[in-house]
Amino acid sequence: MVSKTDDIPASVPNCNPVDLADETRDGAQEASKTRLKDPCGCGHSADTAMVNGDGAHEHTEETESKQDGTGEADGGEESNEQEVIVIQDTGFTVKIQAPGTEPFDLQVSPQEMVQEIHQVLMDREDTCHRTCFSLQLDGNVLDNFAELKSIEGLQEGSLLKVVEEPYTVREARIHVRHIRDLLKSLDPSDAYNGVDCNSLSFLSIFTDGDLGDSGKRKKKGNELEQIDCTPPEHILPGSKERPLVPLQPQNKDWKPMQCLKVLTMSGWNPPPGNRKMHGDLMYLYIVTVEERHVSVTASTRGFYLNQSTTYTFNPKPANPSFLSHSLVELLSQISPAFKKNFTALQKKRVQRHPFERIATPFQVYSWTAPQVDHAMDCVRAEDAYTSRLGYEEHIPGQTRDWNEELQTTRELPRKNLPERLLRERAIFKVHSDFAAAATRGAMAVIDGNVMAINPGEETRMQMFIWNNIFFSLGFDVRDHYRELGGDAAAHAAPTNDLNGVRAYGAVDVEGLYTLGTVVVDYRGYRVTAQSIIPGILEREQEQSVIYGSIDFGKTVVSHSKYLELLEKTSRPLKVQRHSVLNEKNDTVELCSSVECKGIIGNDGRHYILDLLRTFPPDLNFLPVDGEDLSLESQHQGFPRNHRHRLACLRQELIEAFVEHRYLLFMKMAALQLMQQKANKDTKTDRPAITETSETSTENNADTSQTQTTKSDSPNATDVSTDSTSQTDNSTSAASQTATDSEENSSKPATNGPLDPAATQNGECKSPLEDPKSREVVLNACKAVGSISNTSFDIRFNPDIFSPGVRFPDDSADDVQKQKQLLKDAAAFLVSCQIPSLVKDCLDHSALPMDGATLTEALHQRGINVRYLGSVLEFVDKTPAKAQLEHFYRIGISELITRCAKHIFKTYLQGVELSALSAAVSHFLNCFLSSFPDAVAHLPPDELVSRRKSRKRRNRVPGSGDNTAWASLTPSELWKNIASEAQSYYHFTIQCESVDQVVEKYGLQKTSLLREISIKTGIQILIKEYNFDSRHKPAFTEEDILNIFPVVKHVNPKASDAFHFFQSGQAKVQQGFLKEGCELINEALNLFNNVYGPMHVEICACLRLLARLNYIMGDHPEALSNQQKAVLMSERVLGIEHPNTIQEYMHLALYCFANGQLSTALKLLYRARYLMLLVCGEDHPEMALLDSNIGLVLHGVMEYDLSLRFLENALTINTKYHGPRSLKVALSHHLVARVYESKAEFRSALQHEKEGYTIYKNQMGEAHEKTKESSEYLKYLTQQAVALQRTMNEIYKNGSNASIMPLKFTAPSMASVLEQLNIINGIIFIPLSQKDLENLKAEVQRRQQLQELGKGEELTEDSPLELEDKIPID
Repeated sequence: MVSKTDDIPASVPNCNPVDLADETRDGAQEASKTRLKDPCGCGHSADTAMVNGDGAHEHTEETESKQDGTGEADGGEESNEQEVIVIQDTGFTVKIQAPGTEPFDLQVSPQEMVQEIHQVLMDREDTCHRTCFSLQLDGNVLDNFAELKSIEGLQEGSLLKVVEEPYTVREARIHVRHIRDLLKSLDPSDAYNGVDCNSLSFLSIFTDGDLGDSGKRKKKGNELEQIDCTPPEHILPGSKERPLVPLQPQNKDWKPMQCLKVLTMSGWNPPPGNRKMHGDLMYLYIVTVEERHVSVTASTRGFYLNQSTTYTFNPKPANPSFLSHSLVELLSQISPAFKKNFTALQKKRVQRHPFERIATPFQVYSWTAPQVDHAMDCVRAEDAYTSRLGYEEHIPGQTRDWNEELQTTRELPRKNLPERLLRERAIFKVHSDFAAAATRGAMAVIDGNVMAINPGEETRMQMFIWNNIFFSLGFDVRDHYRELGGDAAAHAAPTNDLNGVRAYGAVDVEGLYTLGTVVVDYRGYRVTAQSIIPGILEREQEQSVIYGSIDFGKTVVSHSKYLELLEKTSRPLKVQRHSVLNEKNDTVELCSSVECKGIIGNDGRHYILDLLRTFPPDLNFLPVDGEDLSLESQHQGFPRNHRHRLACLRQELIEAFVEHRYLLFMKMAALQLMQQKANKDTKTDRPAITETSETSTENNADTSQTQTTKSDSPNATDVSTDSTSQTDNSTSAASQTATDSEENSSKPATNGPLDPAATQNGECKSPLEDPKSREVVLNACKAVGSISNTSFDIRFNPDIFSPGVRFPDDSADDVQKQKQLLKDAAAFLVSCQIPSLVKDCLDHSALPMDGATLTEALHQRGINVRYLGSVLEFVDKTPAKAQLEHFYRIGISELITRCAKHIFKTYLQGVELSALSAAVSHFLNCFLSSFPDAVAHLPPDELVSRRKSRKRRNRVPGSGDNTAWASLTPSELWKNIASEAQSYYHFTIQCESVDQVVEKYGLQKTSLLREISIKTGIQILIKEYNFDSRHKPAFTEEDILNIFPVVKHVNPKASDAFHFFQSGQAKVQQGFLKEGCELINEALNLFNNVYGPMHVEICACLRLLARLNYIMGDHPEALSNQQKAVLMSERVLGIEHPNTIQEYMHLALYCFANGQLSTALKLLYRARYLMLLVCGEDHPEMALLDSNIGLVLHGVMEYDLSLRFLENALTINTKYHGPRSLKVALSHHLVARVYESKAEFRSALQHEKEGYTIYKNQMGEAHEKTKESSEYLKYLTQQAVALQRTMNEIYKNGSNASIMPLKFTAPSMASVLEQLNIINGIIFIPLSQKDLENLKAEVQRRQQLQELGKGEELTEDSPLELEDKIPID
């Protein structure tokens, strides 16, 4: 299913020129390979087989090539709302006959292209060395781009012959590249270097590649003793060491068998004319492992040895020439070592889990790497030094026209599901290719390798075009932003613009186009990469702009077509249509901010650009003369000065604010209606209600924006139930509408506006059409600031408070209202959203672990990171500050590293390329090393030429004194960090050195190093650094390996898949596990269809699926899905990302349930190591992890070790959940059980008593938990008494005492597993059929009262927490 519109070179890979043959990267072929590791929950056998190596490999490939993940044919799911069956035709099997191998069967589907069978053959172990062949059916050559269903005579059981074709130069290059990729397939250096979308994964080291075969390796009870359970020293509770080296354990597979010493292009290329006429295409130079130097000719007929040497050219065939169609066959004949090692290598390659080798959609960079030997590599060298930009030679029509591709994919039809899938797949593919190309271009620009289009101007003002992408630097060129904050504004504008592009892209209005936009931060510079509007470079901007303003509102124009298109976005984006005055004082109508420009390209498309003010300004950071903010904001010290005047509110905040106002609106309307009724019925007046209710709703309506208010909304209608039953009907009708449209608006804002307002606005016409109720609605509308008087509709005018914009007099009233609305929104952020975030952290529904997850938690609630100081101050004043220590610590660390990043940015701009590693290591020393006088190493003198020409220096963007960086000292850097914290975040850090900070806030230097490296793109050598030495600095320039770009881009979404995922989650939450499971499997299919096999959202999908499999008792299946989730999380998010840590924990649980105890322990130890590195020991999640480890150790009878972990968990739980919490009671119980196993009954009793007291106080005497605990207490007491008697007996009678045998029981695996399930929030409730019916009815009743999707933090946070429903945890 490939988007082949004619003008899309679909087979253009991310970065490789000749990549048709590359493993799995191209649009056209990507589809078949591993698109569907597990099409619909039915291909598992494939995956487990994969692990066992090659016999099973054929089977995998069969399932794999089942095109596109839509394996409905063998999944048999019919129960979908949207009937997905339209896409499928049933698959069938064909036989494939390749030269020199037995015919084998291959499962294909009619949608596949012939091309995809090629891909599969190039990946199979026995045919992987062929690239230049055609497939023939009854002697007819099949067209590569034909779909299988269009081929006559192709049916079940047809025989396809693989026929070797003559080579061309292009095919010979593809072949050499493919052989090189096969030779490098186990080598991780591409992942360390961050190229070709490779990334690291270490899971297989901890599972020994063996997870699926639980059957074969079930540990029997008597084998328990053989498991080595001792964790490494640095993982034990209380250890202060935080080593770096274990982060990337060495994989024994990665010391690959050497097949060749050298394979490069020969210096005799290209062949002279007379040799061309003999069919010579190119020459290769090869050194075999046996030290034999040979020269090889690639000719149209294949590869053979010639008689050339390094210095003499003799193209005649050697004797024997070993002419072979494939280079592998040739080498296997001349080098026995090659033959042996290549076979072994391919065996290993196909045994790896496909998820370890598939390319990721966007590049993931690693911040640490080992010292990798730099080996000769012909393909890499050729890529770097040919004059190509990267792709031209291999693409019809030279470079890609990015703009045309991005816009054409948007125009694809989207009427039904198959069309939408095709369209979304194409959009996603082009976006990820564009992001990769833009990143390479931006690096080339900053490294000085691209010629500017205005080379005469000074470097800051230069602009570049490379590969049909336009690049500009984030500086204030021509004082464009002078009014708004100069360079600071120019630096903020690109990210604001990107948010605008993201928002308009998500609304997806037909006929309105945005530019492909990628923002790249690299070596201290910010580069914006944009696709180019056709024709824009030929004319002046003034002529092209037909809508909006090019000078921030002094001159403004409008255009009816643009108004019509933008009107469609105004509802979902909450943008109000408004009028402004132009320079002639005429009124001009706009439906966006003034800087949003409309340009019609030469292609006739309507483009909008400069969307930096799509969302309204944030008044807390925009002091305006003569305007006072609301009291809530003023109390917190707002408005504050900010670097620039472009601070906007986030889209998530706007959504939350509108939803909050909507609830208010419903409450007020309902109350007034009730009063009218009540007045009619009881003839009494009750004005008091509205008064009090309004104030109460204001104060309390939204402490935790989504949770409390939603549950409030039904209750709000119960205020005067004592009147008549009629009242209830009308009010419940109102509240019903309320909850209806909430359903729409509560889709997570992260997913862009899913048009929540479509129903919100205008659906809630008053339930009764008489004038009284109209008046009610009018009052409610006025009170909440709605722009309409008949229905709820809140929109913002983004131009309010823009410096150059003037409004006509007749709209003064309107402008006043809008100003008030903006003040309210700013106050809402401070008075509702920040407290709600802190509350969520207190009740642990938000659990940030590092900077990235903290930022995500802020953003989900619409809080910008510039509020970080305010959030920390708020935490500081919270009474429960002790329970927020982890949050505070992560916040401080984030604040400090962000300040350091700001300073590092300007620091790097003054550094020339030759001093880069010295400068970076010097900065890190000043930032993290305790060595007080870090001295920079300037590049050695012999390299600095005396006669430096002054002219050349100007080309790289950073000019000025190039050694100024060397004078930075630690104390100066920390002074700067403190002042940056004060001026940017308005937060006071009183610390003069890193050691004081670490001491005062309890930070760890390794965590700080990780945060700063990830934020700035530094890659450091993985080794143990001695930060605390006062005699020498921690880093030398040899420790800095690389500096990577930090890239921001739009993530196109798979909307249909996402809806399936959400409805699946909702079903699960209602307790319909089977239906939920089917929906989520379907979502997985659709995600695979759009994103290909690797993506964060697929990861969330697999995790939920595994959890469902587990709950439904299918442990092996849970294991297989969770293994994929872990691999994918490592590959797309990073090996130590907090999500990856959680995935490891889930996998360990399923391993334990499958009887793989030692694997479960290894996984838990890995998770604990990563967590210590990322956030240290003092974190609520650590309690869960330690309880898991303690339980597993208890199960394998390592009691003393088990106690260390369980007691640590008890300490942490007590600290973060309070000593009276049920989690603490459970912790006490777990500790008591281990003491019981050790026969230390006194300690056991002591802990169980603590637990019992908590249960009694929290749940009451009658609760089953309290009873269980009291039973256990009795049992322990009996055991203790029995033991005491025995001891007394021994003391009295000496050795001939008659001793009662005591029961010392090792815990049964079942009981350990039961406790594991409880602490991980998985609860199995044995229910009778009748209970189930009642439960379902109850759930449905609640569903009607409240709205459906509580999936607020959907794809990001743990999607399924079953413990919410039952108070056991």
